Amino acid sequence: MSLANIIRTPLGFGTGPLGNLFRKISEEDAQDTLQAAWDTGIRYYDSAPLYGAGLSEIRLGEALSGRPRDSFVLSTKVGRVVLDEEEPAAHRRTGPYEHGRPNKIVDDWSADATKRSLEDSLRRLRVDRIDIVWVHDIAQDAYGDLWLQKLEEARTGAFRVLDGLRDEGVIGAWGIGVNRTEPIEIALTLEEPRPDGFLLGGCYTLLDHAHALQRLLPMAQEQGVQMVVGAPYNSGILAGGTHFQYREAPPRVLERVQLIGEAAAEYGVTTKALALQFVLAHPLAVAVIPGASRPDRVAEDAAALHERVPAALWDRLRESGLISPSAPLPGDGGRPG
Repeated sequence: MSLANIIRTPLGFGTGPLGNLFRKISEEDAQDTLQAAWDTGIRYYDSAPLYGAGLSEIRLGEALSGRPRDSFVLSTKVGRVVLDEEEPAAHRRTGPYEHGRPNKIVDDWSADATKRSLEDSLRRLRVDRIDIVWVHDIAQDAYGDLWLQKLEEARTGAFRVLDGLRDEGVIGAWGIGVNRTEPIEIALTLEEPRPDGFLLGGCYTLLDHAHALQRLLPMAQEQGVQMVVGAPYNSGILAGGTHFQYREAPPRVLERVQLIGEAAAEYGVTTKALALQFVLAHPLAVAVIPGASRPDRVAEDAAALHERVPAALWDRLRESGLISPSAPLPGDGGRPG
């Protein structure tokens, strides 16, 4: 089944922030945000064991408990197994999810780990099935050149398990969820097992899209493989934050964001509207999943999706080099704005 037939709506919700991304979020704020997403009409939710060592899945499961299972679509990820054992206080992890649960997380894309990860996710999410499963972060920066070995581990482990589960009807589809294009490009050359689609985080955005347009997206389009776009605000910098790709934004990025913001302001348009409508203009994009940790941010996202953006503004951004000449834009062959 295609991703579009499973997801059905262009705006989803990424629950990474609800795993205490960068800061602690209260249970009340987390549940209020998820309630706002539901009230806005969002029915596609994406999570992962990595997000707060299971915290995001636990919070999402709480919010969706009691709702008819057929009324929403769920995706989560494999490749990180959350253990019951906790990290010693002196060795607690640092980084984006340092405020999450203290449980140890093990990177493992083997067949056994994939099965265990899915069982654990079902328990945390309080559901009997998951619609889409993404193989998560095979090519982390920390691996250096060793990421090809991780990809091979996933090919013989997670890929085969998920392919079988899809063929048996246990899951609707599976794919690769990464923050770089190369693993997907390689996976699309395999005869089998072949992913149904991919979740591309932060690599096809208003700020960062040229590389994906060069090779990955033409290859995927030729094969009819669809895309979900994650991190459309590049970790927050396009939504008024200070992070770009999970780090403090460098000066070159801040300058580019400022230029985009100034152009948007002249036309009375929000930067969020540009960010969301840009990625959805690509014909392969079936959904975009911005994250949020406050109810008002969810309302902003929903409004931004339907905001009117003048064609003259898109033309200006393209002519000024802020958008690649080869990027589809709303109204010129992609999804209308």
